[in-house]
Amino acid sequence: MPQTRLFFRCHGALARRAYTMLETAFEEDGLPLAIVEIDEAEDLQEISVYATDDPEGVKARIVGTLSPLPGLPGIDTEELPDIDWIAHSLAGLKAVRAGRFFVHGSHETGRHRAGEIPIEIEASLAFGTGHHGTTSGCLEMIGEVALRERPRNALDLGTGSAVLAIAIAKLARIPVLATDIDPIAVRVARQNVRLNRAAAWVEAVTAPGFHHPAFARRKPFDLIVANILARPLMRLAPAMAHHLSPGGSVILSGILDHQRRPVIAAYVGQGFRHVATFHREGWATIHMKR
Repeated sequence: MPQTRLFFRCHGALARRAYTMLETAFEEDGLPLAIVEIDEAEDLQEISVYATDDPEGVKARIVGTLSPLPGLPGIDTEELPDIDWIAHSLAGLKAVRAGRFFVHGSHETGRHRAGEIPIEIEASLAFGTGHHGTTSGCLEMIGEVALRERPRNALDLGTGSAVLAIAIAKLARIPVLATDIDPIAVRVARQNVRLNRAAAWVEAVTAPGFHHPAFARRKPFDLIVANILARPLMRLAPAMAHHLSPGGSVILSGILDHQRRPVIAAYVGQGFRHVATFHREGWATIHMKR
């Protein structure tokens, strides 16, 4: 069925407040909502509501819900064609080779080369498929660090699709704790873990922060991988140090090239040293050791 996307852009706390108000207003309707970061430097967000019936009525409800907020822009609309988006995405999803790993959909199963580790991630379950420069950079770095350092216990913080956790598990055959603040992402992660026969090694948990008991139960970690964003990574530096073994490694990504130095400085301040940086498509993946 065709959909209408109703959307607007605004900055910072105003955007997050607007999204929370719309979530509450449309919770019982089951209308899909999304908030997407357009410009990290300016903290510019785009908020969308997807309607299949009565888009004008939905627009009026959005305006009414957000009327207490000052300075919101007008609401734009976009008509979306009646497409099976899952099938459409899957058809266009090409396999990715990143270091030792071959990330693919079911339509490319069995096409990995000798010596490659295949990881199957479906487009319909994609919170990270290996196509983004941050994910491919992490996969390449994992391939080098895990084989060189032989970690015994790992954490994938902000796991998304669990592609990084699966990569560590299939390469190193070690326990991996995979956490995310989003319960939907964790459900997807568990499906992907089962799909890749990695359930013996990977535990996926919904955890909003390091205070969750799963971290205390599983620490210290010899390897922590976090593909998030630069600002949260900088804030998490003390907690990362607290949960990492002496001599352990962190692999950090979700970092624009120009944000690399501040992130490194935050971790140096916690007793880390910089080992290497991979640059991919304007993004940096950083390896540091405690």
